[in-house]
This record gives sequence, C-alpha cells and structure tokens, in this order.
Amino acid sequence: MIKPISFLYSCLKVRQVFYFITATAIIFIAQSCSGDLSDPQKIVDNAIRLYGGEKYLNSTIEFDFRNRHYLTKREGGRFSKERSLKDSTSTIHDILTNDSFVRKIDDKVVVIPDSMAKKYTASVNSVIYFALLPYGLNDPFVKKKFLGTTNLEGQPYYKVEVTFGEGGGEGYRDTFYYWIHQKNFTLDYLAYFFEEDNVWDIRFRKAMNRREVNGIVFQDYINYKPKVQDKKLEDVEALFASGQLVELSRIVLENVMVR
Repeated sequence: MIKPISFLYSCLKVRQVFYFITATAIIFIAQSCSGDLSDPQKIVDNAIRLYGGEKYLNSTIEFDFRNRHYLTKREGGRFSKERSLKDSTSTIHDILTNDSFVRKIDDKVVVIPDSMAKKYTASVNSVIYFALLPYGLNDPFVKKKFLGTTNLEGQPYYKVEVTFGEGGGEGYRDTFYYWIHQKNFTLDYLAYFFEEDNVWDIRFRKAMNRREVNGIVFQDYINYKPKVQDKKLEDVEALFASGQLVELSRIVLENVMVR
C-alpha cells in the first residue's frame, strides 16, 4: 500500500521533471526558429523563459537567506523589495520601491543618511538579484556581450559578459560572466569582478539544488574565490578547471514561496 505522503512527494518530483522536460522542449523549438545564437540577447531570453518567463512579471516571492527574510513583489513595471531581520532588541524592516527606500525599526520609520540608504539599497538589491537569476539579466541598464562557446566539466556552454551603464546601481562598474548551457539553457555557473571597501575581488559560483516553486525555478550556489588574489576575471574559468579556486561559502535560499 502506498503511503499518502510518499505518493504526494513522488507526484511533486514527477511534476518538477515534467516542467523541465516541457520547458526544454519549448526552448529547443524556439532555438531552431531563432537563428543565430551568438546573439547574447537570444541566449538570455531562452534562459529566462526556462526559469519562469512571464511568471516573474506578476509575482510575490519570499525566501530566507542568512537569518534574514526577503520579499519581492512585481506588478508589471512596479516593484517592491523588502528585507526584515530581528536582533536582540528590535525588528528592522527595509523597503525598496521604484520611488524610494524606507527603513523601519519596530514599525516606525527612521531617518538615515543618504550614504547608508544607498548601502542598504545595494545590499537588498544584490541578494534579490542573485536569487532571481537569470531574470535580472534583462534589466534596463544591463549590457550583454557574447564571449563565445566553451566547455566546463564536460558540458557545452555559451559564455555571456554582463556590464552595467551608469544608473545601474552602486555596483555599475562590476563585470559578470554567465555560463548558459547550449542545449537546455540552464545557468550553471557565473563569475563576477566587484569592488568592496575600495578593494577589487573575484567570485565564481556553481549552481546546485535547482528546483521549481510554483512555476519559477530557483537554485543555490557553491561560492568560490581564487587561492591567490589579483587574478583577472577572464582567467577564472581556467582557475576553476585546474582546481585553483577555494570554496568560500554556500549561497542557500530557504523557505522559498511564490504567489
């Protein structure tokens, strides 16, 4: 006799597999009709379609990351991004919208300097940007460049560079690389060159634990850094392949909900 819980779990797993097979088949057809896939826009569009497509446009997404709760809501072109955390004495709630940033402590709005508002805004944006990848790769200030094809861990990839125009946030000078699978359009690896406290550094991430939640796909990452600092971003793929990166942390989203 099949236990109800086991049966439900099996059905959910089958549903996830069916989702990926269906989405991949749709993308294969789109690829066949789209012509030249050296166009980074077409590559990114196919990846976004696989991970959720139009479902991102009208959605409320919540998750926990490192003892903080995040919520992002989109209604067409309008959005809000929120982060809440508790310390020993109070609850802090940051709210970012198209128009403003507000910090509340125990439900009371507090006045903070512009420099701190920019810092908190960048922090909230960063976590939600990575959590919703590849959706953010079509943001207005994103500039995409095709870097060719390559192989990582025996699999074929398109390699796309992303930079940002001025107005693209605090990290507009950062540079990102994305490795998108040539056949199924999963975003399996990414790397970025970024500035923090006037120091430039490199990170490389490998996707893991990919899963679908109510029509949108999420994934966690193993976060690496070079063993030796002062490396160039264009060298990071070779560094990973030769074991010259060390694991720094795990980027894990918990309690993901989509409405």
